[in-house]
Amino acid sequence: MNSNTENNVRFEIIVVFLSVFAVVMSGVRGAPQVPCYFIFGDSLVDNGNNNQLQSLARANYLPYGIDFPNGPSGRFSNGKTTVDVVAELLGFDDYIPPYATARGQQILGGVNFASAAAGIREETGRQLGGRISFSGQVENYRNTVSQVVDLLGDENTAADYLSRCIYSIGLGSNDYLNNYFMPQFYDTGNRYTPDQYANVLIQDYVENLKTLYNYGARRFALFGIGQIGCSPNELAQNSQDGKTCVEKINSANRIFNSRLKGTVDQLNSQFTDARFIYIDSYGIFQDIIQSPSSYGFRVTNAGCCGVGRNNGQITCLPLQTPCQNRDEYLFWDAFHPTEAGNVVVGRRSYSAQRASDAYPIDIRRLAQL
Repeated sequence: MNSNTENNVRFEIIVVFLSVFAVVMSGVRGAPQVPCYFIFGDSLVDNGNNNQLQSLARANYLPYGIDFPNGPSGRFSNGKTTVDVVAELLGFDDYIPPYATARGQQILGGVNFASAAAGIREETGRQLGGRISFSGQVENYRNTVSQVVDLLGDENTAADYLSRCIYSIGLGSNDYLNNYFMPQFYDTGNRYTPDQYANVLIQDYVENLKTLYNYGARRFALFGIGQIGCSPNELAQNSQDGKTCVEKINSANRIFNSRLKGTVDQLNSQFTDARFIYIDSYGIFQDIIQSPSSYGFRVTNAGCCGVGRNNGQITCLPLQTPCQNRDEYLFWDAFHPTEAGNVVVGRRSYSAQRASDAYPIDIRRLAQL
């Protein structure tokens, strides 16, 4: 064998080895840590379920999605949402599809049921038109479970499969923003003290969690409410200097979050074959607002696009030109974070940076159970 032939053989062996190595490594990277990821929530995580509804709460137009791979999708951000970030960290190759379009085998990887303007209470967000409340999202999940049973062959196999999935729940923001603190449309602010209202919300919240449990859910990540009183919308309307957060609203949010965190302990005691965790979205936002430069942010009190003071009067107008330095803004519009903001929350939800970020464990450890 001459030297040229030997070199060719060696080269072919190296190419084959590298090809096999690449396939093996791609297989390792492509295996998600859990078989599926189910998402329940509002506009913070809606990825298209409101697109076909008669609703003012829609974001399927530019500049929404300006930094998302396929453009506008219904996400209320310039790019990824918090759950998109978590899905990536869990190892999913694709983003979890919205219930409105999820079909066939696709649902085995999970479904996003979130709906903009949705709340824990049925009436929440009604002034904005169509939306799917928490109980409506749970009903859609029940329909999805029936399809999972059909796909996997029997109920026992489906139950085992679903028990290994992550269930992300983040509702409550609209029950304050588009209900309790909107007296022109709702009377809850007159009927309940903040303590009473939080208790009423948690009661309904838990009933929906129990239904999810009865239909196979076992690993729950419950996201607390962020600092609504620090959103550009509230700063524009109720802050004298446009910078100081509205304490009346944040105080009510903290009461709800405290109840939700306490509920985690109760549910873990009651349902010993399940695991519930709490994500402190409020605390993570507080860290960002108190030390924005540590996270690369320069502007935390105004939207990257919008109208009026703080760009906080309404959401982004169709085809409006947004700010150029989007990664330096915490908020994309009057209510919702930029992709940069969502990345911080998503990463700290998945892998806690502080002990207080997740209780009693973070999503990464929840996936390992």
